[in-house]
Amino acid sequence: MSGIRPTPLRIAAAAAVVLVTLALFLQPWSRPRAAPPGHGAARKRLARPLGYDSFTHRAIGRPAQGDPWITDLLIVDLDGDGLKDILVADGRLNKVTWIRQVSLGVFEEQDIGQTIAGPAHLEVADLYGTGHLDVLVASMGVIPPSNEKIGSVVVLENDGTNHFTNRVIADNMARVTYVAAAPLTQSGRLDLVVGAFGYLEGEVRWMENLGHGNFKSHPLLDLPGTIHAPVADLLGDGNLDIVALVTHNVEEIHAFWGDGRGNFRDQVLYGSTNKDFGLSGLTIADVNQDGRPDIVYTNGDGFDYATPGSRPWHGVQWLENKGGGAFAYHRLGDFPGAYSPVVVDLNGDGYPDIVACCGFNDWTNHDAVSLICFENDGKGHFTPRPLAHDPTHLIVVKAADLFNDGRIELVTGAFVFYPPDDRASRVTLWEPAP
Repeated sequence: MSGIRPTPLRIAAAAAVVLVTLALFLQPWSRPRAAPPGHGAARKRLARPLGYDSFTHRAIGRPAQGDPWITDLLIVDLDGDGLKDILVADGRLNKVTWIRQVSLGVFEEQDIGQTIAGPAHLEVADLYGTGHLDVLVASMGVIPPSNEKIGSVVVLENDGTNHFTNRVIADNMARVTYVAAAPLTQSGRLDLVVGAFGYLEGEVRWMENLGHGNFKSHPLLDLPGTIHAPVADLLGDGNLDIVALVTHNVEEIHAFWGDGRGNFRDQVLYGSTNKDFGLSGLTIADVNQDGRPDIVYTNGDGFDYATPGSRPWHGVQWLENKGGGAFAYHRLGDFPGAYSPVVVDLNGDGYPDIVACCGFNDWTNHDAVSLICFENDGKGHFTPRPLAHDPTHLIVVKAADLFNDGRIELVTGAFVFYPPDDRASRVTLWEPAP
């Protein structure tokens, strides 16, 4: 989100959703392997056409209570039964819930852990080496903007029987919008990367795992507005780096180059001179299958204005990793209100496509697109393929083979903050059409 607005309405809107976040799809941490030679060409004939008839959709989980504020989703087999589930960060209800796939295609939703104020981002990790997945939660404290130190990092500790207990790892922080676990040193333990959007104050830090549930914080960046800070080995040197998207007063993407011993060097990889650019989401994936992780990001924040909505410069882009810390900028295309980029082979042709959803548009126009795919032809060209007009107000999208049949499903979450809400949803499952 960009600059500070003078009116209370704009200020309240401006920080309310940029904090949402959307991430994660950010692992594995090691360098992705390139596809076998000829892999894409062999499958090209089997590609499914992409368009408005490509998916059917249905609501899953509980119905909305008022206008939904789904801030993040995560697809993961939480209980290890071989069926993928969906974790939900519900900012309206201040809960983390588990939409469990109890049998193939059948879902039931339940709360996990206790109340968490303003949950903004979810990740999972076996943080303590117990063999069970714990849930990491970035807690903002409140969704509307605040300069109070009310953010925290919470772990929902898994006892292995589908029971989760809240444990606060860090608190008294600016509103926390991101947390993930990664082995940043050679200790053999999982450390944490934490981003705080805050409001006038924010930060990026890493938290060294000292063992026995103790962590030591190390500051990396003293700026407000961090939404995502995923981890990957961008240089291929065996050391993990951190990539942070910062979007408040500045519109920048930072790389923190790691040496494997807990030391990081900050470099700005991208910065926009447009203070209203509206950076809104970031993920790391090998887009061109050259074995190097690339950076894909959206700009689509629409809350910086008296009337929330899209702007003509909104869209999707990627930074191509050329090696040695060099990146080439590519604009994939315009997309109003773009959020939550996901890199996935959506049509089965062997080439990674890029899916994004729309959080802000003129929803009085029933032709406004809410979900899109930029189809990759494997030669560096991406063609926009609109997938849906509704549901609307989609702030997060995730992708996975939910039914273990080789086809990709999508799951979206809605954050409804401005009218009209007649085509709104809460959590929606998108299944490939027959």
